[in-house]
Amino acid sequence: MKRYNSTKILLLFFLMGVGLSSCHDKLDVREGQLNTGDLDYTDASNMVQPLIGAYYELATRGWEEPLLMGVRGDDVNAGGLGDQQPFADTDRYIYDKDYWMYNSLWNVHYNDIINMNTAILQLENFREYANEADAARADQYIAEIMVMRAWLHFNLARVWEDIFIITSNQPEEELERGVSSKVEVMQFISDQMDMAIQELPDLRPNERTDIQGGVTSYTAYAMKALAHQELGNHQEVADAAGAIISSGKFELYPDFYQLFKKPGELSNESLLELQYSDYGTPAGDALYHLYAPFGPQNWTPARENAQSGWGFYEPSLKFIEFMLDRDEDVRLQTSVLFTNRGIAELEADGYTDLPSFVNNETPSGDVINDFERAIFSSGKHYLPSIQLTDGRNDYSAGKNMIVIRYAEILLMYAEAVTLGANPTSISADEAVNLVRDRAGLNDLNGVTHEQVLDEKFAELAMEWGIRYFDMIRHDKYGELSYDGRNFSADKEYLPYPQAQIDALPLGANAMMNSILNQQNR
Repeated sequence: MKRYNSTKILLLFFLMGVGLSSCHDKLDVREGQLNTGDLDYTDASNMVQPLIGAYYELATRGWEEPLLMGVRGDDVNAGGLGDQQPFADTDRYIYDKDYWMYNSLWNVHYNDIINMNTAILQLENFREYANEADAARADQYIAEIMVMRAWLHFNLARVWEDIFIITSNQPEEELERGVSSKVEVMQFISDQMDMAIQELPDLRPNERTDIQGGVTSYTAYAMKALAHQELGNHQEVADAAGAIISSGKFELYPDFYQLFKKPGELSNESLLELQYSDYGTPAGDALYHLYAPFGPQNWTPARENAQSGWGFYEPSLKFIEFMLDRDEDVRLQTSVLFTNRGIAELEADGYTDLPSFVNNETPSGDVINDFERAIFSSGKHYLPSIQLTDGRNDYSAGKNMIVIRYAEILLMYAEAVTLGANPTSISADEAVNLVRDRAGLNDLNGVTHEQVLDEKFAELAMEWGIRYFDMIRHDKYGELSYDGRNFSADKEYLPYPQAQIDALPLGANAMMNSILNQQNR
């Protein structure tokens, strides 16, 4: 379970560019719930505090969450056996409802949803006493939190299908009503985004001066497009994604390699980004995501004393060979950290004329040595040791994590158009070719749905399970049945965590029945 303290939330003010009027204006929190008792709701200068608390909830993801969401795709392998054996089993579609990672993903997401609901309640209390301008600001802040909350519900529904929609901080009645279907959850998200769009600024996240990188109307459009993609409503996807494209505000960051590193943080490509920092100081407070699980266990860093990782998240041989067959260099070099063992495996598979960039030294000078758990590591979760703050040695310390970016919007839009939606902005060819141009590839003409899916594979691999969820949306079970794995329809969703079933209140009959029906199907 995540633990909170007001010092870390205070640090987030500075990280996101928010000023404080005095040192005591910080959000008091205790484990599991934002404290509603210490705010003066008649003082509008305090109104930003619940919002910053919600951004802190969003940013402080458990290390296991992105790993578990992504590991079942054919772009990613768990990285060896031994420690965290059920994680490796999950990669092979063997599920254990008692595994702590399943319970953590469920528990932390819902804990954050409830805390965000508390923040909304606080803002509604502020609005009661506010003048017209401050009331409008409260509405904007509430809308920002609605978008963050929607993303958490979205993740839960993609992983478990039928889940609880929770909109209060005392959810007993909502639990009693039982789980909602995935269709209902996605429609809920869409409806919420329609409301949020009206209240949010018409800006790129990095154009905001109050909370740099914060949620805007285009983040809400992105969530709406994602929800309708899950529903198969292609025109709705094209409409929402087209609104982002037609705004003219977004562009692809020109350097794909640096997009996932310090220079690319809060770029014009970013629609939602989790922000971290050590504030440029060699010691003391820092707000980090734990990237060690993504990293290689053994390396020789260009900057002395930089720590290695754990080797839990390995780009698949299938993905790498797919990229080599396409003559990819920019995206492959960015996405994969190679070891000599991995290179030997490629050569054994017949790739004897490998491009020169396929070696165990990164463009930033870090050498990836052989290690036990895996033969490759994720380059998208790698921060070069030379970009670490002096004195900071944790693997990828202080690196932001992109959640939604413009390349995904372009490819979602193209996918919707190739599936029959009327284009509402540029053509599907133009959308795909913008992405391909950055990768140094030739343009396509008359792009097909299959070509869009291939482009998504190349562009978005190892990012939040996008590849896996694309494959199950289109029933492409054969793609997921690779390297000895056998995927079938009954493996699409994880089982509900047993710890959550055991914790159900005795009176929650509707919930219990819904869960047991899902477990037994």
